[in-house]
Amino acid sequence: MKAVVLAGGYATRLWPITKHRPKMLLPIGETTVIDRIFRALEDDDRIEEVYVSTNERFAEEFEDHLEASDFEKPRLSVEDTTEESEKFGVVGALGQLVDREGIDDDLLVVAGDNLMGFDLSEFVDYFERTGAATLAAHDVGDREKAKSYGLVELEGDRVVDFQEKPDEPNSTLVSIACYGFPAESLRFEEYLDGDNNPDEPGWFLQWLQSQEPVHAFVFEEPWFDIGTPESYLEAIAWELDGESVIAESAAVERSTIGENVHVMPGAEIIDSTLDRSVVFENATVRNCETQSTIIDEETHIENIDLAGALIGAHTQLTNGTGQ
Repeated sequence: MKAVVLAGGYATRLWPITKHRPKMLLPIGETTVIDRIFRALEDDDRIEEVYVSTNERFAEEFEDHLEASDFEKPRLSVEDTTEESEKFGVVGALGQLVDREGIDDDLLVVAGDNLMGFDLSEFVDYFERTGAATLAAHDVGDREKAKSYGLVELEGDRVVDFQEKPDEPNSTLVSIACYGFPAESLRFEEYLDGDNNPDEPGWFLQWLQSQEPVHAFVFEEPWFDIGTPESYLEAIAWELDGESVIAESAAVERSTIGENVHVMPGAEIIDSTLDRSVVFENATVRNCETQSTIIDEETHIENIDLAGALIGAHTQLTNGTGQ
């Protein structure tokens, strides 16, 4: 069995934090979003090769990251794009990757920005038992939220209806970007030749469900689709569970570090109070209060209180009055 980890998005909703870094490499506690997936695939002997599907802009970052890791299976497969407007769409990129890499085996496809509370090997177990195309499904518990995903209707564990991003969801059970495809279900070329939507995988699943059996692995564990600042901070809060991570080389002086805070190497926190926030490498926070805020590297903020803010790299924000 082969695996593809989708890592080609530009994460514009997380800009400026992700303007120059892939969101899959954002830290989640002591690891990263994508490394949790890499570790699960590395430890599963059924997965022979792992293709990391990314774009030209971020290829070097992923290459450097993999070279510095102890993972042996992942290798890059790069699509020829450098901007969001040039993207082929996820299904288009998948079709190209399958053709480019000559994949004719069963295939596991996982989005690299998925933080999943279940064990990925359990999904593979289920996929092997069904012997059919399989998706992971989760009840998000909110119809408004469900509008952003593919809605799944089941009879038992069989998908009998699939609606991608419906305007009027009739349930809250959605498909997440975790799929298992038998070799005979890798019908991306057939789908794309039919002038179907090349963008979201859900459109392909909706089409595939009308062509052949599709099963659902329903899980109750937490799941985070890391695409917004809010979802990223929620994922950190789940991972840290009220604790905080302070790098050894970070300086924290006369400051209060609350819950779910990550302070990275070289950062300085002085006379400040932080809660539910992330401070990247070599940033300085002086005489500030921050809540639900992400502060990028080499940034200096002083005498300012922030809530729900994204501060880009190399930014200087100071209030000279200290108010």
